[in-house]
Amino acid sequence: MSKRPNVLLIMADQLRHDCLGYVGEYPVLTPNLDELARIGVRFTHAFSAIPTCCPARQAFLRTKRPESFGAYWNYDITFPIAALSPDEYTWTRQLQKVGYRNAYIGKWHVNPDHDPREYGYESYFGVEDYSRHFEKVATTTQYVNAWRGEPDLVQLEDSRTHVLAHEASQAIRRLAGTNHPWHVRLDFPEPHLPCRPAGQFAEMYDAKDMRPWGSFSDTLEGKPFIQRQQLRNWAVEDYTWDDWAPIVARYFGAISQVDDAVGRVIDTLKETGQFENTIIVFTADHGDLCGAHRMVDKHYVMYDDVVRVPLVVSWPSRITTGTTIDSFVSATLDTGPTLLDLLDLDLPADTHGSSLRGLLEGSAPHRETNEIIATYNGAQFGLYCQRMLRTDRWKYIWNLADIDEMYDLRDDPCELTNRIDDPNVSEIGKRMRRRLFELLAEANDPLSSGPWLVGQLTEANPVSNLEIPQTV
Repeated sequence: MSKRPNVLLIMADQLRHDCLGYVGEYPVLTPNLDELARIGVRFTHAFSAIPTCCPARQAFLRTKRPESFGAYWNYDITFPIAALSPDEYTWTRQLQKVGYRNAYIGKWHVNPDHDPREYGYESYFGVEDYSRHFEKVATTTQYVNAWRGEPDLVQLEDSRTHVLAHEASQAIRRLAGTNHPWHVRLDFPEPHLPCRPAGQFAEMYDAKDMRPWGSFSDTLEGKPFIQRQQLRNWAVEDYTWDDWAPIVARYFGAISQVDDAVGRVIDTLKETGQFENTIIVFTADHGDLCGAHRMVDKHYVMYDDVVRVPLVVSWPSRITTGTTIDSFVSATLDTGPTLLDLLDLDLPADTHGSSLRGLLEGSAPHRETNEIIATYNGAQFGLYCQRMLRTDRWKYIWNLADIDEMYDLRDDPCELTNRIDDPNVSEIGKRMRRRLFELLAEANDPLSSGPWLVGQLTEANPVSNLEIPQTV
């Protein structure tokens, strides 16, 4: 029996779906990822289950919606919260049980007390290890521009992206010498703010060439108050595009730098003769606003800027090349089941994700209709819960502590106009609320129980004596 294929999983942190060269939306140079998309399968509508680092990464390993096992927000910010326990199922441990040698390189952010070696990986080189390297090579460790970013203090070869890529390449070379299939996960902390591109990437993009995001004109009128408050929290309410342009230029530079690092790892696969028999997945935990809607980071909103992510799958010896798939998929929840299915391993019975193998092989649709849910629970500046249902045309957002949102993505792709109070679409809103409730109930979301909460979703006006549906 031939050796099972290897698995190289590459995840970027806070990478927008539209900021890659092959998308053609913005002038970002990503030749290596463009080539990966050309020879593989590119998903145009992949989504994060939750646009927050820790719960997204925990759900990615567990293949369940984060709220179903208590992952609500980042455990290292404000209110304390539990993290994914080593006792929980992870698909990586399932790979380990059938003989895979697994190595983890880069950002973890799954549990503050337990590292990847307790979740199915045998070796680990994390950002803490890189920090020790940085302190040895940097002439100064004083960054001065806070979240706005600046050029890195070290040369490109000593930058975090390229040291992590080197470690991943070393792991691949080491594992290539064994008789076992391997899985290497390379998790870049970039382009998460603050963006600090190094070497030629620090000057690759000129601020004067940056054109505003389509949503930059957003006045935030008719939208939840917390969005306007976010401008105050970050002190950007008076920022013009001239203020944002250099920040966006550095964001693009960080993305191109990640792409260069990815290229080096793929070169290692080719040099060691493992490229053809390696499944390569590239994705992100969530997106980034980076000035879109005039806001920073990703908190308290469910715009496509933060919930929609890149997803590319390549397996040169098996998957048809150059395919673009528009079906709605969850990069967070569907990746693990897909890899297990491609390796002919059993999927967990309680997963909330599903395999994309049929789509990859062109043999079966993923879902009957294009719809996806995403959630947010907040914590950065205080608790704030959101639940989103998105279809091809419409997006409905349930904001428990403020007005809801509803966007017509056909006529308003930048999500500028909240139509939740428009009587012309009220029936669509009601149907989407009820459908959202059904999907949340299927996933055991805690907000799908209790008469008051059920009433908010299933009735135009909440009522205290609403009877909870027995079936969905």
